[in-house]
Amino acid sequence: MSESQPTSGKAAGPTPGATPEAGDELKPLAVSTIRVILWGQLGWVLALALILAVPSLHESDRDWWPWVPVTGLVLGLIGFTYVRRGRGNATGAE
Repeated sequence: MSESQPTSGKAAGPTPGATPEAGDELKPLAVSTIRVILWGQLGWVLALALILAVPSLHESDRDWWPWVPVTGLVLGLIGFTYVRRGRGNATGAE
């Protein structure tokens, strides 16, 4: 962009190869683990519904396909229980 062109007023991003200043410490995003697990569970429910709704996805050689989302749901339930009980959510981590 040349100097004669107007800018939109937006700040320019970091230049390639630039290192962050000492005061610009990166912080992790605050993510709700429970919400992530629930969205994953919803995905497995939708996958199971789709597989059961379309006969070609669960007949003949694909008869094992419905068990994949069922397994995902079971493992998600175990993870949900684990996190809800207070483990695995890094409450005491700094």
